[in-house]
Amino acid sequence: MNVVVTHNPADQAFGAKVDGQEIDAELAYSLPAPRVMDFTHTYVSEELRGQGIAEEMIRYGLDYARENGYQVVATCPMVAHYLSRHPDYQSLLSGKSA
Repeated sequence: MNVVVTHNPADQAFGAKVDGQEIDAELAYSLPAPRVMDFTHTYVSEELRGQGIAEEMIRYGLDYARENGYQVVATCPMVAHYLSRHPDYQSLLSGKSA
């Protein structure tokens, strides 16, 4: 399975394609303050859950935040859980020193 994460800044969301097909999946965010990206929710359609798609979107979103100088707020419990298991992203958390 080939997962490609897409970004739609107008909708403030990341999505995904699997094997070239757009799927029902989303990592939504808001920009509550300058240089702050709040990941608000993650969704993957039921039939595609458990295949690592959400983790791919979260990793892509966090990498995007890092590359573009954003601090991160993890309102979404899934993003918070991902961050707790990946210390290399801890410096992105809003309020933490880099």
